[in-house]
Amino acid sequence: MPQLAQRVGRAKPSAIMVIAEKAKQLKAAGRDIISFSIGVPNFLPGEHVYAAARESLSHDSGQYGSNRGAEALLDAFLRHIEALGFSGYTRMNLSIGIGAKQVLYNLAEALLDEGDEICFAAPYWTTYRDIADIVGAKVHVMHCGSEQNYKLIPAQLDAALARKPKVFLFNNPSNPTGMVYTAAEVAALADVLAKHPDTWVITDDIYNAMVFDGLGYHNFVHAQPALRERVIFVDSVSKTYGMPGWRVGLLAGPESVAKAVTTLNSNHITSLPEVITAAAVAALSGPQDIPRAKCAEFADRRDTVFAALSAIPGVVCPRPQGAFYAFPDISSAFGKSHGGTRITNDVEFCAALLEAKGVACVPGSAFGEPRAMRISYTCPAAQLQPGLQRIQQFFAELT
Repeated sequence: MPQLAQRVGRAKPSAIMVIAEKAKQLKAAGRDIISFSIGVPNFLPGEHVYAAARESLSHDSGQYGSNRGAEALLDAFLRHIEALGFSGYTRMNLSIGIGAKQVLYNLAEALLDEGDEICFAAPYWTTYRDIADIVGAKVHVMHCGSEQNYKLIPAQLDAALARKPKVFLFNNPSNPTGMVYTAAEVAALADVLAKHPDTWVITDDIYNAMVFDGLGYHNFVHAQPALRERVIFVDSVSKTYGMPGWRVGLLAGPESVAKAVTTLNSNHITSLPEVITAAAVAALSGPQDIPRAKCAEFADRRDTVFAALSAIPGVVCPRPQGAFYAFPDISSAFGKSHGGTRITNDVEFCAALLEAKGVACVPGSAFGEPRAMRISYTCPAAQLQPGLQRIQQFFAELT
């Protein structure tokens, strides 16, 4: 029998989706389940987005679109990134994908040959390692534990870049930790990047509109404009506009990189559908009141989650300042038991929590940090406090 390609053996199902599916199955079976697992914003875009989609359908051309992206979408994205402080870019610096995940995969294909090295900090989004494995890249992980607030420091980055990796991948605000780098922290890392000119820099910053406490969003290009020749900025409409199912990702970077991704698009996705493009243009160009309101709402939820976790003896949780995640260090529970079930690691902890209390969280090992678990606090508002109380009860019952 013919064999599958070797790369398929390196591909793994998303650990996040595995947990989410398990929670869904238990709920369908009648269990009272509160899911803190999947990272979806759980709100819908404004009516102007749907109106644009309907209008697009009313005069659908039925034709292929642009591999790079429709001019209206590229122009809307240019205005969007200019507001974020990226100046001097043109359509030739941009390209699109079916969500930011596909943009990241395209970038891996465009920048990494088999055996090349990519480095990123842990905790990391699960897909980073998965994509690297599929394309055959070597992964160098810089571990950033709760003791350093899950943030990369300049000395770590300097040591990693001394290895001459082909790509450095940076995520700010962070999934899974919710941490946000300050302007000073970004500038310090940018100083290190300037010393190592042979490494591409990808900034996966799809949560840039979800920053709390007045910190603001900052990028390496803001601190060191010369880095724009090596920095690729990745964004999406999914989180900011409540549109994860619409699947629109975008990038801004050097023309050579944007051209490479556009060429890859011509060989697989061809283009985004017209109706999707129209909705994305409306989201980027239209009223921004919903994203602003949701950012404020998530900041309030952050306060609720952080207070609840801080009240649990032994749990350490650096205070998130963006996105909609908390990433508590739960290792104080290891070696203890709940209802006769012994817990020795994060996977066993999350399994016992789901079984005993009906609360679904993702084990931290999926993100490269096995001492922790991820809480996504985008569930219905009425479930947030009860879910947190169940976690507190679970810890209180450990023996």
